[in-house]
Amino acid sequence: MDTVRIGIIGIGNMGSGHVKTITSGQVPGMTLAAVADINPDRLKWMEENYPDIPRFDDAAKMMDSGLLDAVIVATPHYLHPALVKEALSKGLHALSEKPAGVYTKAVRELIDYVHTQDKTYAIMFNQRTNCVYRKMKEIVDSGEMGKIRRTNWIITDWYRPQSYYDSGAWRATWGGEGGGVLLNQCPHNLDLWQWICGMPSKVTAFLHNGKWHDIEVEDDVTAYVEYPNGATGVFITSTGDAPGTNRLEVTLDGGKLVCDGKKLWMYKLDEFVDDFSAHWKNGFGAPGCTEIEVETDGENPQHAGVLRQFAAHLLRGEPLTALGEEGINGLMISNAMHLSSWTGKTVTLPIDEDLFLEELNKRRATSRLKTGASVTLDTEGTY
Repeated sequence: MDTVRIGIIGIGNMGSGHVKTITSGQVPGMTLAAVADINPDRLKWMEENYPDIPRFDDAAKMMDSGLLDAVIVATPHYLHPALVKEALSKGLHALSEKPAGVYTKAVRELIDYVHTQDKTYAIMFNQRTNCVYRKMKEIVDSGEMGKIRRTNWIITDWYRPQSYYDSGAWRATWGGEGGGVLLNQCPHNLDLWQWICGMPSKVTAFLHNGKWHDIEVEDDVTAYVEYPNGATGVFITSTGDAPGTNRLEVTLDGGKLVCDGKKLWMYKLDEFVDDFSAHWKNGFGAPGCTEIEVETDGENPQHAGVLRQFAAHLLRGEPLTALGEEGINGLMISNAMHLSSWTGKTVTLPIDEDLFLEELNKRRATSRLKTGASVTLDTEGTY
C-alpha cells in the first residue's frame, strides 16, 4: 500500500471539514476514495462540489465496496463504537471522531473487540497536536518539577448561541447526542487533562441542564476531583460564557505551569515547596520563583496533523497521535461527572458502568429530538 484510500462516514460539520482537508492535499499518502451519508442533502453537496468522489447512502455499502483501506467515523456520538467495530470486522482501519462513544460500557466492549483484530483503531484527539499541550506534558512527565499537587482548568471559551443547538435534530438531546458540553466540546479538554495530569480517582460534580440555552443537556459544569496521590483538581466549563476563558494550571512540588492554549508559562521555584517549608524558620516567606515563558516548536497542525499521523502509521508504522483505546479515559471522567450530578454523590473511578447506563437510559426515554431542517456549519477556527 503506497496510499491510504479513506472513506468518510458522515459528512456533516466535521466530516465535510475532513473532506476539505484531504482533498486539498494536506495529508500526504491519503486520498479520499468515497463518502457515505444518510442525508440526501449532504450527498447532493458532495455531488456539486466533489463530483468525482463516489457517494453512498449507506455506510455498510461503502465499506463493502472494495474502494477503501480505512474509514473516518464522523457521525453522531452514539454510532461511533458500532461503526468502528463494523469497519474493523470488514478488514478496514478506523479513525473515530471524538468522543469514543457516549458511555464507557459500549467503548469497553469495542476495545475488547479491537484486541481480537489486526487493524488500527485511532481517535481524533487533534488538540494533542498543539505544541503548548505537548510541551506541558513533556515537562510534567520529566519529573523535573516533582509531583502534581493541584490542577485547575477553566475552559469556558466554548460559547455557543441557540442557533448552534438548533442546527440539528439530534444536537443537545439525551437521545441524539447523549450529553452536552462534556460530550461535544470538552472531550478534547478531558483527554488533555488526563493525558497531562493522569486519571483522577474520585469525582464530585454539579451539572446544570439548559441553564443558558433551550436544551435538554448540560451547558454549565463545575467538578472537583481527587487523584490517587492526594492531589486535587477543579474543572469548570460552559457554553454560555462570552467572553470565555481557557486557563489550565498545574501546580507541582517545584512550581506551577500555566497554559492558555496559545502560550505556556513556567513558574519555577528555587527549591521544592515542602523542602522550603521544612527548613524555613522566619514564619512568613516563600521559595524564590522564576517566571519563564516556555519555548515550544510552534507546531499545531490539528486535524490535518492527526490525519497525517494516521496515514504514516498505516503506511510506515509511525506512532499515532492517539490510540482509539485511549478515548475511554476522558469519557470515564465525563461519565463520572454526569453520574455524580445525577445521584448527588461522589463517584469513584472506574465508575459503575451499569448504573451509569441505567441513569442515562432514564433520560433517553423522555428525550425529544428537535424538528426543522438540519444545517451544516463550518467548524474552521472553532476548536
